[in-house]
Amino acid sequence: MLITHDTRCALDTVVDLVNTAPEDDTTADGLPDVAALADFVRGHAISDVGVLSEFDLSAVRKVRGRFAGIFAAPDARSAAGMINELVAAAGTTPRLTDHDDYDWHVHYFAPGASVADHLAADCGMALAFFVVAGEQERLRRCEAPDCRRAFVDLSRNRSRRYCDSRTCGNRLHVAAYRARRKEATG
Repeated sequence: MLITHDTRCALDTVVDLVNTAPEDDTTADGLPDVAALADFVRGHAISDVGVLSEFDLSAVRKVRGRFAGIFAAPDARSAAGMINELVAAAGTTPRLTDHDDYDWHVHYFAPGASVADHLAADCGMALAFFVVAGEQERLRRCEAPDCRRAFVDLSRNRSRRYCDSRTCGNRLHVAAYRARRKEATG
């Protein structure tokens, strides 16, 4: 599957956005205030965003929840339905642009759209490409028992199981190794 630069940026953004959500009542929200949202927007080089407000923060948190639902969708039909609703509500307006030293690419948000609509449109379309390509199963959650972070499995054989093999994957492999050694000596 060919993934263009702008689609990859949108995928990275949606994964990072979903992963800002608190996992339970004991974890903090990664977007606790408007300043954190502004940092998120800056850190992901999200263009055409004006002054952010509490309204924007609330709207982005709602969009984040809808994206989390897409990552949890049991099948492509369910994911497609959620993506269609999300993108339609954003008032998607595809247009070609070549801003900030990037070659021609498509923005799906309308000029002047809120940051929530911007994220819903661009990130929603990036996820839509995966459903269209029959690759919805690549939208995953980490299989580590103490981690449920979202990620997009871009491995050649669709075999990635952990959000980060150096942390979650390695931690589980070391634990399994130690359990086998304990059992063998035990």
